[in-house]
Amino acid sequence: MPKDVLYLKIANSVTEQIKSETLQFGDRLPSLRSAQKLYNVSLNTVKQAYMELESRSLVESRPKYGYYVSQTSQRKLALPSVAKMKVSEEKNSPEDLIGKVFGAIGGTDMTQFALGIPGKSLLPVAKMKKCMIDVMKRKNDSGTNYEPVQGNVSLRREIAKWSIVMEGRITEDDLVITSGAMNGVYNCLMAVTQPGDYVAVESPVYFGILQAIQLLGLKAVEIPTHPITGIDLDALKKVMPKLSACCFVVNYNNPLGFQMPDENKKELVRMLTEHNVPLVEDDVYGNIYFGAGRPKPCKFYDEAGIVMWVGSVSKTLAPGYRVGWVAPGKFKEKIIRQKLVQTVSGPSLFSDVIADFLEHGRYDHHLRMFRKKLYANYLQIQKSVTQYFPDNTKISEPKGGFMLWLELDKRICTEDLYDEAVSQKVNFAPGRMFSQYNQYQNCMRLNYALEWTDRVESDLEKLGKMIKNRIY
Repeated sequence: MPKDVLYLKIANSVTEQIKSETLQFGDRLPSLRSAQKLYNVSLNTVKQAYMELESRSLVESRPKYGYYVSQTSQRKLALPSVAKMKVSEEKNSPEDLIGKVFGAIGGTDMTQFALGIPGKSLLPVAKMKKCMIDVMKRKNDSGTNYEPVQGNVSLRREIAKWSIVMEGRITEDDLVITSGAMNGVYNCLMAVTQPGDYVAVESPVYFGILQAIQLLGLKAVEIPTHPITGIDLDALKKVMPKLSACCFVVNYNNPLGFQMPDENKKELVRMLTEHNVPLVEDDVYGNIYFGAGRPKPCKFYDEAGIVMWVGSVSKTLAPGYRVGWVAPGKFKEKIIRQKLVQTVSGPSLFSDVIADFLEHGRYDHHLRMFRKKLYANYLQIQKSVTQYFPDNTKISEPKGGFMLWLELDKRICTEDLYDEAVSQKVNFAPGRMFSQYNQYQNCMRLNYALEWTDRVESDLEKLGKMIKNRIY
């Protein structure tokens, strides 16, 4: 029997066992060697079969432990819908709603599903404090002097070292330090556009990107986006001639959580290079993966210098430090000039503390523990939504990050639901925040990067009851 048929035969056999629940969530598949003997095939055939099962989201690879039946193999709820392309529909800026949600994030006795940052209990606060003390002891100026406009040299060197995913293609000289990732995104857009220009974004899109586009006098073009594979490249191709830039989050997108396949990233960069359209790539979630390894950014495939790769430590270490960076490719000098006019330099103390942590704080160990907690939280929130929310709820399938996107019954308006939830001390992000049009009104984003407690569980049950009461 041909090898290509053999590996599919093995994959289909395991698929049937999972569907019949002979193999259940958390069960370990036979090791590659055991499966080789079991099926009497080559090791390569078994590897192909397991990779096929992984691509179907039925199994997941855990480094050093093997392959396990994944939670998503037993999902009972459908995936969210893909929005249709909107061109001339009347716009309705979600600024009012964003202001309302952010006005409620200061509540101390509130379960915070709305805010896109990790909870304090998931961050290495004690280690960061130690780094701060060590840095203050070493610094003669106590952090009062300016640092270079391009940014702290030690920090840029450490970021370049930690950019292992780029396989040596990024050096300290390629990087410019910014005041968090959004400042980086804003500066990149400013560098490559003029007021009135069109910028392509995902739909739904992170509301911070929409706000930046609006402030710069630009026009957002929302591209239909699949919850597993991301941007619809055919839809993007149709509007490419009118675009001046694109701004995408391709790894663990906010809010959908997808990871764009590598071949799609390559094709995206090829298309953009051909049309000379710059890409602002917000990769803040890239290190928060649930699979075997960190996915490549689009920047990895960029040979023309048109991809502006943005990152920060706001999602993994210290949101309040506002330390981010960008590798702006051929637009580096323009970004540095803009920074000189805007801020001259960043706060040198925070740059030194992050540089010290990257060098001495065992960042790799922290990320491993962090990812483990977030994955456990993801399984918990997925289970809770399945248990407490109506059966027709649609739920995203994030491969990393810490955002969950839900599409509810069409009769539900999450903006109205939000007021009721806040009165019950539960906060979430209503769907209308994630578009410039009146859409996603029956959707919501939940952040699961918080300490999982009985209260969190009961608040999800409470939220589910509120939704059911509005339908039945």
